[in-house]
Amino acid sequence: MARTTPVVQGEVLIWPGDAQKQSLTVGSPAWYAWLEDASTFAFVGDMGTFTARKESTRHGGTYWKAYRKREGKLRRAYLGKSRDVTLARLQTAAAVLARQGSGQDAHGVDQAGGERSYHTPSADPAHDSIPQKTPFARDQTVDLGRTAHRGDSPAPRASALPTYLTPLLGREQEAQIVCSLLQRSEIRLLTLTGPGGVGKTRLGIQIASNLMHDFANGVCFVSLAPISDPELVFPTIVQALGLPEVGDAGAGTAPQPLQRLNTYLQEKQVLLLLDNFEQVVAAAPALVELLTSCAQVKVLVTSRAVLRVNGEYECPVSPLALPSPKELSDARAVAQSPAVALFVQRAMPRLPDFSLTDANAAVIVGICARLDGLPLAIELAAARIKLLPPEALLARLEHRLQVLTSGARGIPARQQTLRSTIKWSYDLLSADEQHLFRRLSVFVGGCTLRAVEAVCNEVDHVGLHVLDGVAALLDNSLLQQTEQAGEEPRFVMLETIREYGLECLAARGEREQTRCAHTSYYLELAEEAEPKLSSAEREQWAHRLEREHDNFRAALSWSLEQRRGDPCGRPERVGGEEAPRLGGALWQFWLLHGHLSEGRQWLEKALALEVPRVPSAVRAKALTGAGVLAHFQGDYHQAKLLCEEGLALFRELEDKRGMAASLNGLGLIARARNDYPEARALHEESLAILRELGDTWGIAEALSLLARVAFHQGDHRAGKLPGEEGLVLFRDSGDRRGIAQILGVQSLTALYHGNYVTAFTLAEESLAIMRELGDQRHIARGLWSLGYVALFQDDYAKARTFYEEALALHREFGEKWFIASCLDGLAEVAIAKGQPEWAAHLLAAAALLREDLGVSPPSYNLANYERAVDTTRAQLGEERFAAAWAEGRKMTLEQVLAEQARATTPGQTSTVSTIQQPADTAAPPPTYPDELTPREVEVLRLVASGLSNAQMAEKLIISPRTVHAHVRSIYSKLFITSRSAATRYAIDHKLI
Repeated sequence: MARTTPVVQGEVLIWPGDAQKQSLTVGSPAWYAWLEDASTFAFVGDMGTFTARKESTRHGGTYWKAYRKREGKLRRAYLGKSRDVTLARLQTAAAVLARQGSGQDAHGVDQAGGERSYHTPSADPAHDSIPQKTPFARDQTVDLGRTAHRGDSPAPRASALPTYLTPLLGREQEAQIVCSLLQRSEIRLLTLTGPGGVGKTRLGIQIASNLMHDFANGVCFVSLAPISDPELVFPTIVQALGLPEVGDAGAGTAPQPLQRLNTYLQEKQVLLLLDNFEQVVAAAPALVELLTSCAQVKVLVTSRAVLRVNGEYECPVSPLALPSPKELSDARAVAQSPAVALFVQRAMPRLPDFSLTDANAAVIVGICARLDGLPLAIELAAARIKLLPPEALLARLEHRLQVLTSGARGIPARQQTLRSTIKWSYDLLSADEQHLFRRLSVFVGGCTLRAVEAVCNEVDHVGLHVLDGVAALLDNSLLQQTEQAGEEPRFVMLETIREYGLECLAARGEREQTRCAHTSYYLELAEEAEPKLSSAEREQWAHRLEREHDNFRAALSWSLEQRRGDPCGRPERVGGEEAPRLGGALWQFWLLHGHLSEGRQWLEKALALEVPRVPSAVRAKALTGAGVLAHFQGDYHQAKLLCEEGLALFRELEDKRGMAASLNGLGLIARARNDYPEARALHEESLAILRELGDTWGIAEALSLLARVAFHQGDHRAGKLPGEEGLVLFRDSGDRRGIAQILGVQSLTALYHGNYVTAFTLAEESLAIMRELGDQRHIARGLWSLGYVALFQDDYAKARTFYEEALALHREFGEKWFIASCLDGLAEVAIAKGQPEWAAHLLAAAALLREDLGVSPPSYNLANYERAVDTTRAQLGEERFAAAWAEGRKMTLEQVLAEQARATTPGQTSTVSTIQQPADTAAPPPTYPDELTPREVEVLRLVASGLSNAQMAEKLIISPRTVHAHVRSIYSKLFITSRSAATRYAIDHKLI
């Protein structure tokens, strides 16, 4: 007769169905669902066979038992509840039952007729010894006493996992990943690494709890924090397992702890959680020996240092995630951050009426960010909330280590203060590694290996290979390594750890020498980059300098502190000279990446230093840089003075390259002040010098500036040849920024020739390049250009959208000239929409900005500007126009812009025949998710509809290259890489 009982064989359950056999995988969700309804099954495996039956408890619950008849006796083993019946537990039960009656140990198996049962608490004194306050009670204890071990020693006591009164926050993903790894058969040893206070122990306990039912013999928590001798590791594990210290009766000697563990754990399936391994890391090789002998044992280690043994898997534990900067004023969004949630969770018991609000959200985020998201630091900070309000606490965290003291009673001494936590790690380093650690604390925001070697080599020889020392600090979680594709690795020290390093540096009297070496290295890097910033390589070098921006700030701060002599003891150096040299080398970087205010401030401070005998060339370069940055901020008077002084010094030195730079700076200022003949003369003089020098890139730049002057002057023919020649040179050199800038000028020129389609195409292509480069300043200019083109085409909705996007960016950079131009454009939109009063306010605000700049509307737009003013005056009448104009001059820019929703004045209609509706019927400009622009949404919709790039280009009347740039920008913003993903996004966000 065919067998009808379901059978587990291998990893598969098979049972007869209506027409054919059914099967499912043991351990799958379907397996556990099947167990809930099943009553019996058979198991057939290499370790033995048995029949499993579901039985009921007196309280109505159910559990599974395994039965096997051997030597006339029915023997049984407790499998647990349905959720506990894993393949590993089935295999262990089969092995245990197979040994019974063969002279082997019988612990953990019952014989029918009154024998012990696993689930009877009183049957095992060990269970009664487990603290009942543990919420997991027996389920989190090691069940080793229930299974066979050699000898006649009594069953060892269980070792409960520590428990906590508060939930674990923000570690769900890490816990899931590590659990998945430990469930893989090939992973036997896994180390959770990270700096002190990052939460390794708490995470490890959560992982062990999650895996409790994956190990037939449970888990065992072993705290190694109290010991520092590697020889005590295995005796500590023996003690945690509750193994008795018995000797071998035959030999008269007690076995060694490792031997005892090898013997005892050989047949066990258990997870050992070894906590705080960093101070006993020398015991790691013996741990591997234990794992080699005990095939079913796995070890989860928490340690500030990796073990560096074969078979180890390292899982770094990062600080808690912080909110996005865009969410700072939204308490609900901020509360989703694990770091903020932890602070609130710990602060409320101290101050019951404390809560996270929109008003304090940004401050709380600032506190968590200042503490690097370290859980221990956040907990210590929250403990101060009763004494210090959030604002005061944030201010005091300038010196974290002085504030974060007095931890809760009952926690280890090393975690009572943040300083003690870091000192614990520092003390584990060798003397040479401590030396290197102190040197590395001078770097801000990370550094490269080249920078570390340069600083260490200048200061002294640290006694070990720098590469080995950095590796040791990484292994000890005192450094973190970050990498991006195509870039050299960077090494970053958490600010909390860096502060301790700086304390040690100062205490050892090494601070000044190390900071001097740091400043020297970054001065050399800036001067190496300087010529590259005036070449086709400027994007790559500016990006590299941006990564080192914090270090440049530190170097500038240090050099500005020096007044007399050279603190590093170098007779060839003039004290304080480094500041103007750094500023003179970096000003083009500050300009390229939009750091206008900061760069100008550094240069002004450097130029104000009373430093004797600073070389004229150094001062001239700093003057020119300060002048150009002042120009872009609209301070034309000061800009002119600075550039003129720089030019005079360069002429004295006969420094032609410096003269060309100063002349171009003065040309920019003259153009902004509508002095076009002067601007042309200055750029032409610069161009002649650059042609003499054979500087191809410089020639292209000067030609680009001449083309722009010609457009502003309205002499479009005069700008044609310089623009075309400059474009060829930029294309030959591969300078995409230069190409985009000339395309922008050519777009506006085409517009004035009536070639609207060409104008729009060139403007879009220019903007797409700037988006690829991430140049926000020129993205703003590109949006302004598109707004200008849209106005000429009477597309007021698009014009308004482009102008408002451009205005937001120009305000961020403080570019008053372009802010005024955007306001002019919005005024024309307001007129077309029938909002003359708002138009008057916009025009008045623009006029006020130009008065501050000392300029008038540019020549190329003067006719449009005057027409806008006249139309507004005609719509309102002279009296109301004058009142609105005066009102606009008194309003803040925010107030003027907030008027865009105001309805049309009663009785007024648009002067433009194609626009008749009042303003209150005009919908506000659409906003799209993930910072997509209207044009990008348009492209995204076409992508989703299946069009190719060529088809989209034809439909949108733009070049395929521009379409490609839009698609790349969309992919970048949405973090996607395929058209199918783009289509899914468009569907999910209801864009189609």
